[in-house]
Amino acid sequence: MRRSTRAATAVLAVLPLLAVGMAGGATPAPNGSDAPSVSTTSARAPDPRPNIVAITADDMRVSDLEAMPRLRRLLRQRGTTFARSYATFPLCCPSRASFLTGQYAHNHGVLDNEQPLGGYAAFDPSSTVATWLDDAGYQTAFVGKFINEYGAVTPVTVPPGWDDFHASIGGGHYFETTLFENGAPTTYDGPYQTDVYGRVASDLIEERVARRAPLFLWASFYAPHVGRPREPDDPGINTPAVAPRHRDRFADRPLRSPRSFDEPDVSDKPRHVRQRPRLSADLQAQMRESYQQRLESLLALDAAVGRIVATLRRSGELPNTVVLFTADNGWMMGEHRIHAGKTVVYEPSTRVPLIVRGPGFPAGTKRHQLVANIDVAPTFAALARTRPGLRVDGRSLLPLARRPSVGRDRRLVLEAGPRSRNAPMFYTAVRTDRWLYVEYGETGERELYDMDRDPHQLVNQARNPAYREHRQRLARRLAELRDCAGRGCR
Repeated sequence: MRRSTRAATAVLAVLPLLAVGMAGGATPAPNGSDAPSVSTTSARAPDPRPNIVAITADDMRVSDLEAMPRLRRLLRQRGTTFARSYATFPLCCPSRASFLTGQYAHNHGVLDNEQPLGGYAAFDPSSTVATWLDDAGYQTAFVGKFINEYGAVTPVTVPPGWDDFHASIGGGHYFETTLFENGAPTTYDGPYQTDVYGRVASDLIEERVARRAPLFLWASFYAPHVGRPREPDDPGINTPAVAPRHRDRFADRPLRSPRSFDEPDVSDKPRHVRQRPRLSADLQAQMRESYQQRLESLLALDAAVGRIVATLRRSGELPNTVVLFTADNGWMMGEHRIHAGKTVVYEPSTRVPLIVRGPGFPAGTKRHQLVANIDVAPTFAALARTRPGLRVDGRSLLPLARRPSVGRDRRLVLEAGPRSRNAPMFYTAVRTDRWLYVEYGETGERELYDMDRDPHQLVNQARNPAYREHRQRLARRLAELRDCAGRGCR
């Protein structure tokens, strides 16, 4: 196993976990067991502010929660599920920038995963939720995937606000991970990446949670994103790599086929959908294998969630910790003939899981107000009893969690693009409690869906004369919100 000298201890700590997990497909008991465990009283002096632990997945659909029983038991049953949570720009880098800043992409300016429109070079790290909480006296720690292309901009430095920083450089390989750890690169060659991130996150909690200052930790996982290496049973389309102990665990799972799957009639859809052919039997077989591997890759993430919760429980700090789970964006799996991908305005791409457990979030409850990734940073600032250092577009989730009537009249902006510098946005849209209205910047096409009557987005009503008043009203609303900032977005 190749590693730097300073990584030896961390790598060896992971190996016993993998050895146990590979033996007969078993998962170590501490990684998510809800059985009572020995708890050590926290040494931290009383502080009214909770610890905050954020756990994020990459390209995860809401329906993928079926693969994560620990998460459902430890977070969903004991926390608040926000059933209508959205990635306002459903692409990795812009969404993560919104997570950190509480701003729409049209304000933070990260519009792609790569330069020149996006990536770390386009991101301003000087004021984020990390700097706000660090200034407020929190310990701040990060592990996992940061902003895309982090490490490609030299010299590589720890971004402002992070006291303990372990971010991947390069990435995309599930069994060869290089982390930039507090100023030096460390390569973990061999262990499954999700296990490495879970172990580092748990170690950070054990090391820091008993100190006098509360902890803010972001554990940012790569699963179920596609990644190397290719495996013998991989189909022609890209898939994630699966931990050996979880391979073929979902081999019998059929591909999901909602009403929008391989939509027969897309004549009312915009050109980029109309041009797509029906999904062939061969492609559907490949999609099924991809779907199964996506679920299998999430089993290790589920174990990591369990390990993090178990570590908090052993420390005695679980009752005083807010644990948030979400994803950067969703993923298409055949809806409207789109066999894979994100960025599009349809629900499987824009909707993401959002579950929060801890002080201020009622256990075992579900909320149906519209919420989004722009709300995460303001929520953490509210929990830390500090003010955001930016003009945020989102709002704290705390009032919505406490009162289901709050925020029912909210309107969200959904956006993507542009395709090139100085080009118009690919689309901008307004999502209300009932409606989705979309305008495509390059083609002038429109979409309008009554989400109460048509949740699968099958019938575009933009040209229907019976919906003209709704379309005009929503077009005016979108014009008001398209370039909104701060209170103007709320």
